[in-house]
Amino acid sequence: MTDAPGAPDWAFAELDRLMARGAGFLGSRWAILGGAMSWVSERHLVAALSNAGAFGVIACGAMEPPRLAEEIAGTQALTTRPFGVNLITMHPRLDALVDTCLAAKVGHIVFAGGIPPGSAIKKAKDGGAKVICFAPALVLAKRLVRSGADALVIEGSEAGGHIGPVSLNVLAQEILPHMRDVPVFVAGGIGRGEAILSYLEMGAAGAQLGTRFVCASECVAHPAFKQAFVRGQARDAMPTIQLDDAFPVIPVRALQNQGTKRFLEHQADTIRRFRAGELDKEAAQLDIEHFWAGALRRAVIDGDVENGSLMAGQSVGMVTKEQPAAEIVAELIGQAAAAIAARRGNAA
Repeated sequence: MTDAPGAPDWAFAELDRLMARGAGFLGSRWAILGGAMSWVSERHLVAALSNAGAFGVIACGAMEPPRLAEEIAGTQALTTRPFGVNLITMHPRLDALVDTCLAAKVGHIVFAGGIPPGSAIKKAKDGGAKVICFAPALVLAKRLVRSGADALVIEGSEAGGHIGPVSLNVLAQEILPHMRDVPVFVAGGIGRGEAILSYLEMGAAGAQLGTRFVCASECVAHPAFKQAFVRGQARDAMPTIQLDDAFPVIPVRALQNQGTKRFLEHQADTIRRFRAGELDKEAAQLDIEHFWAGALRRAVIDGDVENGSLMAGQSVGMVTKEQPAAEIVAELIGQAAAAIAARRGNAA
């Protein structure tokens, strides 16, 4: 085997063994999923990851069915390898989006952003797709499997974008020993192959990475957005802060900039206006929620890294340069295989 440099063939063979279940489920060379990032995980990056032996995933986000169909077709024109589509469960056209995936013969549908309705899972499976769901706790993992999920992703709070409250380190200990019925992929804060290896040895079927792939050469993100990632450190990727329990804010992990500072000021001003009787509670809540509308696109596509949303995981400190997706994947695999070889050498 010569898929990645820096370790003997037997170490890659051992890594193959550890990844066999996940890679077999995905149909990819390696059990590495690309995290679905809105405006980032489009055809070019998705195809590049799949062509590199990983498993690319289109971020549908707010796309309508015709737009998603275009993106799927565009991806299929760039790769013959398997890839998936990530659908947000709160999308008002969820059923139609599932139909769009099935019509294009997408093999894997990832449901994110909440517990998917049983009808959507059934539709996807009846149409021949494999279903992947996010499980934030063991009890929900078991429920999702009973509902028909073919695989799970457990994502820790180290991840970028919308996050839950629990770290991957804890989620892995809570879920992996007790969830053997389906493949379980880990996500959140993973930036090196050694970390992937450690979770494989705990029982994970593979890993999902997003932040690490933002600076892939094939990624369409604006150069200024990529440079923000190259400069960023783990401590710069912080969750949004909620000022008042009466006005909940879904935590989003992002690099701190002028926009995040203004969000705090906007919350404070909106709450002041509510208390002064200028806004009712519903209007105030909507005002807070709408602050970031369009902010991710402004950063990713337009390059407004001061006012846009720089969603990034804590692994951002391990992003040091722009490089081809295949090179990033080879590095991750090489690091994991080298760690296997080093352990045997230390044990000898």
